[in-house]
Amino acid sequence: MPDTNVTTSARIDPVRARVSDAEWQARLDCAATYRLLALFGMTDLVYNHVTVRIPGEAEHLLINPYGWMYEEITASSLITIDIEGNTIFNPHPDLGINAAGYVIHSAVHAARPDVGCVIHTHTRAGMAVSTMKCGLLPLTQTAMRCMPVAYHDFEGPALNLDERARLVKDLGSACSMILRNHGLLTASPTAAEAFNQMYSLEMACKAQVDAMAANTELTQPSEDVVAHSVHLYQPTTRRPFGLLEWPAMLRYLDRRDPSWRE
Repeated sequence: MPDTNVTTSARIDPVRARVSDAEWQARLDCAATYRLLALFGMTDLVYNHVTVRIPGEAEHLLINPYGWMYEEITASSLITIDIEGNTIFNPHPDLGINAAGYVIHSAVHAARPDVGCVIHTHTRAGMAVSTMKCGLLPLTQTAMRCMPVAYHDFEGPALNLDERARLVKDLGSACSMILRNHGLLTASPTAAEAFNQMYSLEMACKAQVDAMAANTELTQPSEDVVAHSVHLYQPTTRRPFGLLEWPAMLRYLDRRDPSWRE
């Protein structure tokens, strides 16, 4: 009988020797992002995705094998696809990708050459705010850090290729998006920035849900203060948030489980 204790990951052929240095670094960044999302509670079983564009190969993306939890992802386990969803390299003989993830992520990568990483989540707080007509309110400094926020109306499970044009039109040049009745999305030049943006967006949603549930009158900064704060948080004003923080995030991972590097 076959050994049922041998996981798919144990059967993956060595990947490091088969890819370029640039792709391996992208695989490390992508795997780290998956693990961080798991550690910070931003997962939904085996669903959702992080995609990272491979430097020097603008049409090639890394995505998770469908069926794996985020805490299982390693640099070697990721699947390489092109913008059209075709598989370029798959280390798994028995696994593929989730079509819904391809539809959303490929749309953003194709329309936004400035975007190196896209993250999509279905967190409890993110889904809650996605149902609110008011959207994300500038109740906290953290919320203002995420603005401007784009919105895209729900069209059902993301399987319709025609939706891509509407999604990217709604996203525009924003780095944060709330998918109405669905969840959250961030799109940034690097995995480090996309994770930092998603962490802030998630925290802002949590704070808003908590504040609105407290059933008390809320204070909101003036429009001038909000506009000034949003300006100060733009990546071109002071610094791109996420890059300074990234080495600390990787140390955080390594102290807990360095297997993401495999």
